[in-house]
Amino acid sequence: MLHYLGYLAAIFIGMLLGVMGGGGSILTVPALVYLLGVSPVLSTAYSLFIVGSTALVGAAGYWRRGLVAVATALQFLGPSLAAVFLTRRVLLPAVPARLFALGDLVVTKDLLVLLGFAGLMVVAAVAMIRPGNRADEPPAATRRGRGRVLGMGAAVGLLTGLVGAGGGFLIIPALVLGARLPMAQAVGTSLAIIALNSLLGFAGDLGAGRIIDWPFLLSFLAFALAGIGLGSWLTRFIPGTRLRPAFGWFTLAMGAFILVKELVFRAT
Repeated sequence: MLHYLGYLAAIFIGMLLGVMGGGGSILTVPALVYLLGVSPVLSTAYSLFIVGSTALVGAAGYWRRGLVAVATALQFLGPSLAAVFLTRRVLLPAVPARLFALGDLVVTKDLLVLLGFAGLMVVAAVAMIRPGNRADEPPAATRRGRGRVLGMGAAVGLLTGLVGAGGGFLIIPALVLGARLPMAQAVGTSLAIIALNSLLGFAGDLGAGRIIDWPFLLSFLAFALAGIGLGSWLTRFIPGTRLRPAFGWFTLAMGAFILVKELVFRAT
């Protein structure tokens, strides 16, 4: 039963990427860990491939409509690609499997990844739920737009490398407020950035010798791709800004579930 829910989650992940240019990737690791039984660290690698490939298909559709700002994407990708590749190739493999103990709770690398992911989900949820989210407003002028885009690029690269999330909820505000892109163009550009970031991070895992279950990974990807096709179709009828608060509450519930499960029930 859980396997069926896992593949249903894959469709939902792709759909959210297609509608909002981000957000769906934050569900990939929990779906792989809790529904399909994949280890947390390996789930971050699988998430990079799934999210990257799905976002690439979505970005192609926006590209055909002239909604990918290539120059801005390249500016963002410089620090971002460097951060994600170094994180996956050097930083994450250097973290020991067992870190320390707090009473009866043993903090492992797997647990650290899940707690970091849960914290990220809570932050993302608050940003999506908060009324008047600035990422949804028309772009405003900023003196430090270039610096903001470069800084956010490095931050998103580090985030992508550590927890396997695309970081669309960070990329879109940076593109709208820093680069002053219209929302639709920010979504298309975000998908292109997520695709390149995630796939390069996955290449770092392959270079580090991680063993990949390709039949499973490709089957999950197939469902996610079906979802992004559905999401792209839904954009004709439902703007992403209307879905954002509902998805924010769902993400908050998921983040709280992970924190309670890993901190309370693991320790008991």
